[in-house]
Amino acid sequence: MSAVFKPSIAPVPSANDFLDIVLSKTQRKTPTVIHPGFKITRIRAFYMRKVMFLKDIITEKFDGMLQEFPILDNLHPFTSSLMNVLYDKNHYKLALGQINTARHLSEQVAKDYVRLIKFGDSLYRCKQLKRSAMGRMATIIRRQKDPLAYLEQVRQHISRLPSIDPSTRTLLICGYPNVGKSSFINKVTRADVDVQPYAFTTKSLFVGHMDYKYLRWQVVDTPGILDHPLEEMNTIEMQSITALAHLRSAILYFMDLSEQCGYTIEAQVQLYQSIKPLFANKPTILALNKSDAMRLEDLEPSRAALVRSLVEDPDSSVMLCEMSTYTEEGIMEARNKACDALLEMRVEQKTKGPKANAILNRLHVAQPQKRDDIERKPVVVAADRKKFDKADPERRKTERDIQEEHGGAGVHSIDFKKNYILDNDDWKYDVIPEIQGGKNIADFVDPDILEKLDALEREEERLEADGFYDELEGSEEEEDEEEREVREAAEAIRARQLQSKTLSQAKNKVKHRALIPRKMQTRMLSDMSENLKAIGIDPSSIEARAQLLAKAKGMQAATGKRARRDEDDDDEDAEMDDEDDAEDSAAWEDADESMDVDTTSRSAKKLKTPSGATRVQLATAGLGSTTKSGGHPSAKAGLVRKPTQNRQLQGLPRAELQSKVRDLNDLSLRERNRNAKASESDRAIKEKKPKWLLAGKRKNGTHRSR
Repeated sequence: MSAVFKPSIAPVPSANDFLDIVLSKTQRKTPTVIHPGFKITRIRAFYMRKVMFLKDIITEKFDGMLQEFPILDNLHPFTSSLMNVLYDKNHYKLALGQINTARHLSEQVAKDYVRLIKFGDSLYRCKQLKRSAMGRMATIIRRQKDPLAYLEQVRQHISRLPSIDPSTRTLLICGYPNVGKSSFINKVTRADVDVQPYAFTTKSLFVGHMDYKYLRWQVVDTPGILDHPLEEMNTIEMQSITALAHLRSAILYFMDLSEQCGYTIEAQVQLYQSIKPLFANKPTILALNKSDAMRLEDLEPSRAALVRSLVEDPDSSVMLCEMSTYTEEGIMEARNKACDALLEMRVEQKTKGPKANAILNRLHVAQPQKRDDIERKPVVVAADRKKFDKADPERRKTERDIQEEHGGAGVHSIDFKKNYILDNDDWKYDVIPEIQGGKNIADFVDPDILEKLDALEREEERLEADGFYDELEGSEEEEDEEEREVREAAEAIRARQLQSKTLSQAKNKVKHRALIPRKMQTRMLSDMSENLKAIGIDPSSIEARAQLLAKAKGMQAATGKRARRDEDDDDEDAEMDDEDDAEDSAAWEDADESMDVDTTSRSAKKLKTPSGATRVQLATAGLGSTTKSGGHPSAKAGLVRKPTQNRQLQGLPRAELQSKVRDLNDLSLRERNRNAKASESDRAIKEKKPKWLLAGKRKNGTHRSR
């Protein structure tokens, strides 16, 4: 069950603002262009989408309100009663109920009109149905003018209410107006409640917080209460009554014996008797404030007896405390009494609750058994120890005193040996204490150890001089045949492992190297011919076939070495290249007479270069100098074809017409560029606030484009 309100509730707009929000959002979030020439299914979907979108927005807004505002039945009784006092529970529930009803009506209207739009036979009929649906939903929203205004006032007031936790430790201050309640809360907490010398300065509940015994406490200041029937109390007084009735707290009832508050002592006692039933099962403190002006013993005996009768009542346990918020006398004493009494009551309630039994069931208290018939009564030794006094010369000397006598901390070393528990106290300061069997480590030391060590060293020198250790060094066995074979086998295994590792690394290096795609590689016929010659194969037949294929595709194949591309090559260099090629071919023919090649005679013949007429024919055939992808031509990829005429200028025989067409094209682009449009289909919103959206209701007419 929730005890506090939500930290923030969204503002509730008025009916007109609500209508502007939902209609404007519908206009911005849905398509805006429709024409009579569209298919009827598209027209229906266009207007159905607008109606459903408006319904969704209204439902979303109303659902947000219903979820954010608290439900009284789910709140703590104190919070629910306080809202009933401040806002009238029936009025509050009625406003939320009207909002919920409006949400359901909007959904029903949208559902009905969408069903009608599905059967619309024209754009005009679908548009009229859409307008009717929006008009009915707008009427529903306008009728919620009063509930929306009321909920906005409730939201603003809830945001200003103090955060009171009904389940925590609480001190509740009550009494007549102007008796010093707000001054007390300002003294014991950090609250800053307004204090004025007139009644009903405090008109609502105020909360302050303080710490006592490492616990967090809240102190609630209530408005003043007058002594009249409950039915005649106003909203200010009913807040105090609600807090007294529902908060489990310690009550501090303030009285002013000096009567400076404007109410007599008899009236204050009568008010206490009137609201006394609200103090049941709560620790109560009778705080007699303004003791600097009038004390209880200074009152007349009859009036003092009237005040004491409240404390001496056998039916209630009331504690009396005199205090003054002006001189701050007795303030802390009254606070401590109230806190201690409340803590004691809360602990007592918890021990009587069901949780205490569950804890006690897990505990076991051991009871000692009698070992004989002798009665042994508990004995408490009289405490004859003196209280520690640093100035007493006869007091027991502590380790700190000894430390200060010997130079203080960092100079004096504490004597730990004096606390050793040994059979004989004389053993405490031995150099090496006895450890086992009454024997010391020194008992195991050989007194002749040095003489024996010298004799051992002399014996070692004698053995070294006689060459005893030289014989041991030269007696190492030589490696036999079996050990040598094992060693060589191990070396061979290591060599094979290293070779295998190197081959694997080389294989991976080749596998993961960067490869150029085949279509991006440039392969020349001359390179392939050289590679074939290097391995002993005659490439003449391949060259001849490549030249035939190239001639068929309209290109001239290069034979022999790669054609030189330098601009300064002349005809003499070309002739020298031809002679070299002929010599190479003759040399290969002499060297490989025995090679069986079917097209040997054909490869010996040189292909004729195309004549001048052939070059002109190739140039006019619409072939480019590169392939379609921009690479060099090859046997698989031929030259790209070029269009024989410019299609952009087709139909314009004269240059004047061509120039005029370009000018008209540039002129058509100026307006689009000025409006920063990407293309002709780009919509430019020239007016951010169009008059038709903000200047009232549109009338019937020929505007059928929206």
